[in-house]
Amino acid sequence: MKLGTMYAVGVGTGDPELLTLKAHRILSQADVVAFPEKDAGSQQSFAQHIVDGSLRRSDMRGEVLFLHFPMTRDPYVNIPAWQKAAETIACLLRQGKSVAFATEGDPSVYSTWAYIQEELSEILPELDPVIIPGITSVTAIPSQTKIPLADGQERFCVVPATWGLECLERLVLDFDTIMLIKAGRVIPKLTKQLQAMNMLDCATYVSHATTKQQEVYTDLNDVPNEHRYFSMVQLSVRSRRGVLRGTTQSQPCAVLESRRA
Repeated sequence: MKLGTMYAVGVGTGDPELLTLKAHRILSQADVVAFPEKDAGSQQSFAQHIVDGSLRRSDMRGEVLFLHFPMTRDPYVNIPAWQKAAETIACLLRQGKSVAFATEGDPSVYSTWAYIQEELSEILPELDPVIIPGITSVTAIPSQTKIPLADGQERFCVVPATWGLECLERLVLDFDTIMLIKAGRVIPKLTKQLQAMNMLDCATYVSHATTKQQEVYTDLNDVPNEHRYFSMVQLSVRSRRGVLRGTTQSQPCAVLESRRA
């Protein structure tokens, strides 16, 4: 039997109206729609919550499946979970069923899909998945802060805040905007570091962007001292701003040195 089609569907950052038309169509038509769940058996998923805000279950032709993805960094826990999820999907694909794996944000950006894809490539090397991009927090955050990621000759980068802080002094020389994802755990440390760099006014914190729970702080000192998974800091140096207008020169080192003076 011919393999069913595997779809990886990005469902965006939280606002159901940001679900793309293509994602809406695939989720409506797939034989099986799979959602990641962090607690086994909970049948609760942020991706599912987003989809439910845009699609009624009666509009979805297929069955709903929840796949467990533990919230841990322990490979001895994660790898068996990824393998089990991939085996479950592979079984459905071998039956000729189409499977849509829904993930918040975009499947190619810090997504559980990356692990599923790797495992599926081992189980079904002939599989050619279809990836449906979605709006990511990297672009959703600037829509809320009203601060552009980049213009003209500016550069931006995306790094996990949990390991990128030791590189921050180098990054602000090389990039105009640094998007620090998963920042909730390190806000006190980041605040202290930015104060030492005289750059605290360059940072904006956003949690749960585009959802009803969204919070925006322009002063990191005001951020509640609690871990929030869906949080990010936009650090906007923008030392090359205006290069194409001829109003400034691309001299980020000089700009940063003047801030430290």
